[in-house]
Amino acid sequence: MTQRNAKGPKILAIANQKGGVGKTTTAINLATAMAAVKKKVLVIDMDPQGNASTGLGIDQSQRTVSTYEVLMGEAQLAQAICPSSVPDLSVVPSGVDLAGAELELVEMSNREFRLQQALAEGLDRFDYVLIDCPPALGLLTLNALVAADEVVVPLQCEFFALEGISHLVKTIERVKGALNPRLDIQGIVLTMFDRRNNLSTMVENDVRAYFGAKVYKTVIPRNVRVSEAPSHGKPVLLYDFRSTGAQAYVHLAGEVLRRDREVQA
Repeated sequence: MTQRNAKGPKILAIANQKGGVGKTTTAINLATAMAAVKKKVLVIDMDPQGNASTGLGIDQSQRTVSTYEVLMGEAQLAQAICPSSVPDLSVVPSGVDLAGAELELVEMSNREFRLQQALAEGLDRFDYVLIDCPPALGLLTLNALVAADEVVVPLQCEFFALEGISHLVKTIERVKGALNPRLDIQGIVLTMFDRRNNLSTMVENDVRAYFGAKVYKTVIPRNVRVSEAPSHGKPVLLYDFRSTGAQAYVHLAGEVLRRDREVQA
């Protein structure tokens, strides 16, 4: 399979300032589905909770060099990359020190550009970089948005969904205007969708009416196998490939790759 892009990988930030919307689950399983079709993928865990690292089976003993050291300029990106159990999928893990990075970054020069600078080299072998952002619009998420080409926004099918996403859209527009002119929303993915619940359908209709083609056709259902997989240190695609959740992420990956091809064409 040929490289996606001779100039380097496409960098996608998986972002939503709201917690519990399926951000990390989307990052893990989207990356796994991309790797399954022979794309070389790097997941950068920017969340101090480190759930993406855990969900991809990166043990604490492997996290000697993490995103914290990379952001602080104490280590090169290449030193922090760990192989996962998924072929063609690597991880820059999060460590406990990352929780203090928000405060430390405030005092640093070029504080919004630390991740972008770290990603300037050492990515030639990757087709895609997925950045799992923390559930906040602080400096860690800002670093991810400055470094990214596009944003994938997981959106839970709940009452306040549209209200929450409006803040994120404004932040993305401000970052685009002031710090990263290439930044755009690649797509919005509806997560935790329950077809038995009228509210899920109402939220879907509202989001599609407001954002139109920006919303992926694929909807991620509420699925117990998706919830169980991280406790086994596996993406749901490895834990139970036949489950509805796993199949939904396979379809989502297809849409993400297709949109990227259309942009390149």
